[in-house]
Amino acid sequence: MGKDIEVGTEYAPKDYQDPPPAPLIDPEELGKWSFYRAIIAEFIATLLFLYITVLTVIGYKSQNSTDQCGGVGILGIAWAFGGMIFVLVYCTAGISGGHINPAVTFGLFLARKVSLVRAIMYIVAQCLGAICGCGLVKCFQKAYYVKYGGGANMLNDGYSTGTGLGAEIIGTFVLVYTVFAATDPKRNARDSHVPVLAPLPIGFAVFMVHLATIPVTGTGINPARSFGAAVIYGHHKAWNDQWIFWVGPFIGAAIAAFYHQFILRAGAVKALGSFRSNA
Repeated sequence: MGKDIEVGTEYAPKDYQDPPPAPLIDPEELGKWSFYRAIIAEFIATLLFLYITVLTVIGYKSQNSTDQCGGVGILGIAWAFGGMIFVLVYCTAGISGGHINPAVTFGLFLARKVSLVRAIMYIVAQCLGAICGCGLVKCFQKAYYVKYGGGANMLNDGYSTGTGLGAEIIGTFVLVYTVFAATDPKRNARDSHVPVLAPLPIGFAVFMVHLATIPVTGTGINPARSFGAAVIYGHHKAWNDQWIFWVGPFIGAAIAAFYHQFILRAGAVKALGSFRSNA
């Protein structure tokens, strides 16, 4: 296969095709059913994600309160989050791209993978889906929901705000970097002889990050997940720490987008070389 290697200011022919950058604003999207179908898919996927994962968290806490060896444990919670992302990304990737996370949407927007209109509508749908998912959990677990924290993300005792913010930044970087790597058309062309299922590494990234950061913040890395739980739970502590679960993931997503697009894919170097050739 040909390789995309710089030779002076020229490059060898590509054996893959990069999709064109998404326009900043694309009015034509608003007239397409596929656009609204994708928004609905993001809403339902985020609803299901919050329903299963928050129900798992509350179930574990209620069982653990009477038996310290009861429940699925932190490992089980991490599997619930990672497993649901794997399943839902697999189901919705062909419809909406399977974002299910405002930070992922933000990172892909910065990389010009989605338009501004689509990014905003995805984030709104994801937040509404998260609220509805947590609302369902509260309906089914009225006796335990408030008592065991409603699955809300909060900075745990013994950790500083800086530590919590850093954990969210790094955790989201791992996730969004994995998303870029798993969906990179260049990787798909070079590794065509290896069957790569994109949802699998993305789900594992979520699983591994949860193992590392559950003791710190309960693991957000998804602003919609943190926002939906805070809205339904309503406790002041969840709202006091809410900014961490927006600022951290958005910073982590921005760093991942820059790292993948301009460092690993050498976007800045190629642009400079093209400029020099034209000059």
